[in-house]
Amino acid sequence: MQQTRTFSDKVFLVLKGLAMGAANKVPGVSGGVVAFVAGFYEEFIYSLQKINFKAFKLLINGRFKSLYYYVNGKFLSLLILGMVISYFSVSQLLDYLIVHFELYVWASFFGMIIGSIYYISKEFKNWSRRSISFMMMGIVAGIAISFLEPARENDNLWFVFICGIIGVSGMTLPGLSGSFILILLGNYVLLLVDSVNALYDTIKDVLLMDFSFVDNSERIRLLQVLLVFSLGSLAGLVSLSHLLGFVLKRYKKETYSVIIGFITGSLGVVWPWKEKMYKLNAQGEFRLDLHGNKVLDNYDRYFPVFTNSETWIAIFFIFIGIIIVLGLGWFENRDKA
Repeated sequence: MQQTRTFSDKVFLVLKGLAMGAANKVPGVSGGVVAFVAGFYEEFIYSLQKINFKAFKLLINGRFKSLYYYVNGKFLSLLILGMVISYFSVSQLLDYLIVHFELYVWASFFGMIIGSIYYISKEFKNWSRRSISFMMMGIVAGIAISFLEPARENDNLWFVFICGIIGVSGMTLPGLSGSFILILLGNYVLLLVDSVNALYDTIKDVLLMDFSFVDNSERIRLLQVLLVFSLGSLAGLVSLSHLLGFVLKRYKKETYSVIIGFITGSLGVVWPWKEKMYKLNAQGEFRLDLHGNKVLDNYDRYFPVFTNSETWIAIFFIFIGIIIVLGLGWFENRDKA
């Protein structure tokens, strides 16, 4: 049954989708954290759970109105609309800010993660030894992932499918960044740079009625990779939502404990003070994307120098990030009341 939503509810849901889309764009930041703090995480998971065999039957039988209500279409469509708008607006602005003010952007996200941890922990009542143990497991897992070394690129299609399943986790698992996981798996460049560029080139060729790309074996291979990655992402989104829906119903307290721990552990990924390490080709030269930008491989983290004015400005932005999240949480609670 879909919730009755006012016009302001719909607008804010689009804005939440916009924030979620922007968060998913940054390696190290999880859109799932936005869903968790903004108060629509459980509805998001339970709505994705409805994408199942029954939904497929409704689609095949042409019962589109029933399908729309069954999968909580109003909620999902508004959220997806926000993500699409984000891709063409906020994400573009974020790209610009990361290029010109990278330290301060990372500091803001670091503060937002800290604010999220405080906000979620405050809402989480009655801590027990069991829930603390699960939280510690989440912290250890988050820290371990933060400091793993990236694997080598692998374009084997079965592995690409697995990358799709794991890569989509940033939308459903707060604290786990899909983009960062793809960096660790060694396929960030292949799946989010090379194959996407191949799709853009193909769309451009088709619009110009140029079909010579069918004889380009490298282009066809990248399009196959993108298709398999997309199928893996869809499979991951549906399967993870079912798994999370199951554990949320039966082990809600333990699940929330692990999520709080996982978000805490992810602070290592969004640590503001770090140097970029870039991908090199066989000749030892920097690999470039479609726009001529160097392709990210990983980060080399360091401690800040407190005699540097930039450090104190970054700390100021950490507090700004904390205030933003706590302000959103306060507004969400007021709206519910």
